[in-house]
This record gives sequence, C-alpha cells and structure tokens, in this order.
Amino acid sequence: MQQSAEYGPSTYGERIAAVYDEWVGARVAEATDAAVARLAELAGAGPALELGIGTGRVALPLMARGVPVSGIDVSEAMVAQLRAKPGGADLPVTLGDFADVGTDGHFRLIYVVFNTFFGLLEQAAQVRCFRNVADHLLPGGRFVIEAFVPDPTLYDRGQRVTAMQVELDRVQLTVTRHDPVRQRVISQQVLIGQSGIVLFPAQLRYAWPSELDLMAQLAGLALEERFGGWRTEPFTASSPSHVSVYRRD
Repeated sequence: MQQSAEYGPSTYGERIAAVYDEWVGARVAEATDAAVARLAELAGAGPALELGIGTGRVALPLMARGVPVSGIDVSEAMVAQLRAKPGGADLPVTLGDFADVGTDGHFRLIYVVFNTFFGLLEQAAQVRCFRNVADHLLPGGRFVIEAFVPDPTLYDRGQRVTAMQVELDRVQLTVTRHDPVRQRVISQQVLIGQSGIVLFPAQLRYAWPSELDLMAQLAGLALEERFGGWRTEPFTASSPSHVSVYRRD
C-alpha cells in the first residue's frame, strides 16, 4: 500500500474545513463539553497549547473558561474557520507542522484531541512531537492525548466500507484500507448526492497505548493516568478510546 502522492499534511483540513463543524463538531458536542471541563482542571491558570487546533472546537470554550490558549495547525482553511468564530481572532495560532511545536513559550498543558495525533504519518514524527512537547512543558506540566484504541478486527482483507448516512437524496460512505505493517489507515469520506460526488480524504498512522507510553518515556515524560473517556471512565480491555495524561517532572 502506498500513500497517495497528492496527500500532504494539510490535505485533510483544507478539504473538510467548510463542513468540519457540521460533520464532526455536532456529533461530539457532548464529549466536547466533558473534554473542556477536564482540560480546564488540568490547565489550572495555564497557559495551554492545542496541537492541531483546527476550527477551535475545544480551544475556544477552554479560553472562555479563563485559560490562556494558543494553537498550532497546518491548515489555513481550518484556522480561517476558527477566526470567523466569536473570540477566534484573539486566539494566537501558529501555522505549521505541530510535530515541531514551533511556537515560543512554555505551557502548563499541551493537548491533542480526537485522534489528531495520528495525523503524523510516521513513527519518527510522532516521537519528535513527544520530545518537542516535553521541551515546551513547564515543570509539572502535562501532555494529554485523546485517541482511539486500534482494532484490526474492523477490517476484512484489509478494507472496510461503512454507510454513515443513507437519505432520500444523499449517501455518505466511509471507505477505508488498512496496512497493519505500517500501522497506516487510508480513508475517504464519500458524499454522493444530486449535485455529484465529493471526497474528503484522510490518512493516519495509529499507535497502541503502550507505544505512546514508550514515546513519552523517550521524551522524559511519564504516564500519570489513563481513562476510557473525558469523564474519567475506567480504561479497560474493551475501551474503544483513551485519554492519556503524561507528566513532566
């Protein structure tokens, strides 16, 4: 399996920015409230930094709670959506690869939500991100990752097609191929309607929780706690996702 030559770091955001809040934000609105509440507890007086800040789904309500928030994102289209929201123009955002954490200052909290960490498509980039995060954390600061737990059983012969919506004049499909050797998932959100076909591509490189723990250890961070969700549900063998909190001593 080869990565499409046309797919780059900003492709996902540039393609989906206009519909991201409608497709994703509305679907996870309840989880967003819980995430913001938990992140606010961890941030304290801040400051906080969001990697892959996108349209500000989490950062803006966190800032509204009084936490100073900055962000990094590679997609100008996603940041433009953030800027158009109330308070969005006041939120400092660096355009660039969040693996480099290319911003000044040190933070009480750095976080990356909704599987965005897996948008770094090589293990080396993920390791580099952990190290750069550690360099930007204040003593006692925390790095929080929200991500799914990989489940190879979802795929039949390395592929999967899911009907997300079936309506009278529109069908939304998710078409996915899985490469277990490279831990790579290549997918398309396919929207078929009266006006034609629209494609929203996405690629990711997943990592197991234990692999993330090793990346943290290499960066000088230690796992402080892991939950099955933002409401601190227990993390078990059947948990489909996790919220992991790493601490810098």
